[in-house]
Amino acid sequence: MEKPCPRSCRPEDPEPKARGLVDLHGRAIRYLRLSVTDRCNLRCRYCMPPVGTEWVPHEDVLSYEEMERILGVCSRLGVSKVRITGGEPLLRKGIEGFIARISAMGAVKDLSLTTNGVLLAGKARELRRSGLHRVNVSLDTLDRKKFAHITRVDAFDDVIRGICAAYEHGLRPVKVNVVAIKGFNDDEVAEFAGLTVRLPVEVRFIELMPLGCVSRFPELVHVEAGEILARIEEAYGGLEELEKGLGPATVYKIPGAHGRIGIIGALSGHAFCASCNRIRITARGRLRPCLFSEEELDIMTPLRSGVTDEELEAVIVEGVRRKPASHGACRGTSIGDRGPLRQAMHTIGG
Repeated sequence: MEKPCPRSCRPEDPEPKARGLVDLHGRAIRYLRLSVTDRCNLRCRYCMPPVGTEWVPHEDVLSYEEMERILGVCSRLGVSKVRITGGEPLLRKGIEGFIARISAMGAVKDLSLTTNGVLLAGKARELRRSGLHRVNVSLDTLDRKKFAHITRVDAFDDVIRGICAAYEHGLRPVKVNVVAIKGFNDDEVAEFAGLTVRLPVEVRFIELMPLGCVSRFPELVHVEAGEILARIEEAYGGLEELEKGLGPATVYKIPGAHGRIGIIGALSGHAFCASCNRIRITARGRLRPCLFSEEELDIMTPLRSGVTDEELEAVIVEGVRRKPASHGACRGTSIGDRGPLRQAMHTIGG
């Protein structure tokens, strides 16, 4: 029998309380993750197959002008935090100019970008000049050979140079995203946490989520947030908890460390959904209210059919109304009632 979703995972309020992007469970949506491309220059084993990936045709990807219009409407509805994602967003031509135009809008108070870091060293200076505030760099191992194995590309040194360049040019805080995988990098948890002792970075451990290729490779097993935390405490003693509930991560600090540690318990954290303030828009122009749901609302077609800003606002508001109370993963091993999602993360946006 399916276990009920714990009440702590569900918002308390049954109806919206304020105008703007407020879902049916009382959560104000202030954070938009916008994917600018589905293309990537890595082939991470938990994300996509080594060959045979079908990329979205260029004409079926939102133009920068269309994205800017969406952002304009969202910002008027209260969105003040935007993260540019992919695929690998630095692959898209003109990304620096796009970021500069978003920054010039003035409404976005926190403008960030998630990248695999391969191209970051050569672009960090211009990204900062364009108005980007900070970056999240995905890095799942500190071992060069293991990096080449998991990504199928020998680019470890490029990523390290990118992280250093980001910090050097003022893209701060630099956050390093680590997807914790049993039997692959769980033995590196303490080493990753140790980076924060000597460097002013935030290392964020993320539970492996059953998306895309993960659902087809049972040997890829997620490490629960509690186990990650226990491994760090075993190596460094007690941790100071700094933040909880202000975003997807619970943030800690090793006493005396220069940086911080974030732990994102997307599957094991029963209160993960209650404070969710995020929606996603894919490169194909689909509004995705919840990462773990297959439901998407088409924004591209209305945009290209000549809708007014008021009509576009109504579409976005409707998308937010469809945001579920929780993703359902806390009920068991599957996501909701439909099992692991088959859509790869690079097609959704990180």
